[in-house]
Amino acid sequence: MKQIMDDQAIKRSITRMTHEIIERNKGVEDIVLIGIVTRGVPLAYRIQKLLEKFEGKIVDVIELNISGWRDDLDKPVDKQQLVDDFTGKKVVLVDDVLFKGRTIRAAMDAIIDYGRPMSIQLAVLVDRGHRELPIRADFVGKNIPTALQERVQVKLTEIDGQDSVSIT
Repeated sequence: MKQIMDDQAIKRSITRMTHEIIERNKGVEDIVLIGIVTRGVPLAYRIQKLLEKFEGKIVDVIELNISGWRDDLDKPVDKQQLVDDFTGKKVVLVDDVLFKGRTIRAAMDAIIDYGRPMSIQLAVLVDRGHRELPIRADFVGKNIPTALQERVQVKLTEIDGQDSVSIT
């Protein structure tokens, strides 16, 4: 196992990504953060806190379990019910690792089921390549070229008791 990012590198990356979100969207008006379960959720809440610190406004965070929109599960899973209408919103999807792109496709399907957002943007802590779908992140903490058989392991304090990114 090789550590790629420690807690300070993760903090710097999330801070930079937050500034990029503000800059691209000319503030935080109409932004909704959607954290993809599991590790996208604490990342979304961290970005929310930084957006509030930098812009003085609280942005909503929604936790999304994309299992019901996956196309690769043997047994169908009930779709999570969302109470929000995303019409006219600037949705920022937040996840820990971007790999083949299938999780993000499922998340976009979920969002579209609940309205027509103004835009959907993607923020990921790690982009490891190997896309199977034409999806790219708008905000990336770190690009980490990997071999297909390698695994990127993200640990976050809220879930794992520490912050780190490693390749195994």
